[in-house]
Amino acid sequence: MSRLAFFDTNILLYGDDASVPEKQRRASSLFADHLRQRTAVLSLQVLQEFFIAGTRKLNLTPEFAQQRVHTFSFANIVYFDIPDIVAAIELHRLSQISFWGALIVHAARISGASVLYSEDFQDKAVFGSVRVVNPFL
Repeated sequence: MSRLAFFDTNILLYGDDASVPEKQRRASSLFADHLRQRTAVLSLQVLQEFFIAGTRKLNLTPEFAQQRVHTFSFANIVYFDIPDIVAAIELHRLSQISFWGALIVHAARISGASVLYSEDFQDKAVFGSVRVVNPFL
């Protein structure tokens, strides 16, 4: 089984959200551990969403958010092509998850990750070879 772990945007955002210190500690530690072990996986979508949500919802400065995106870029990064978009649309149609969620799941699947850390999906849900884990439960 792969040790690769895909991180959804919400987990990364908690790493900078001082309003929920328990989640902040857990998210920061979990990502740092996987980054150190070279098993952290993100997609370009996650990096983009982090910047937008971080500056809008957490009021991070653009400079700080950019610095965080740079740090996150040391993870394994999934890049999309047209067939990936079509596959995510198909997953969206078949599973009734949002298109953006389907892109996350598709990225986790094509990366070879066995775990998708997220709060946006049902804990322990399985999409092919990827199992969703809510790290805060």
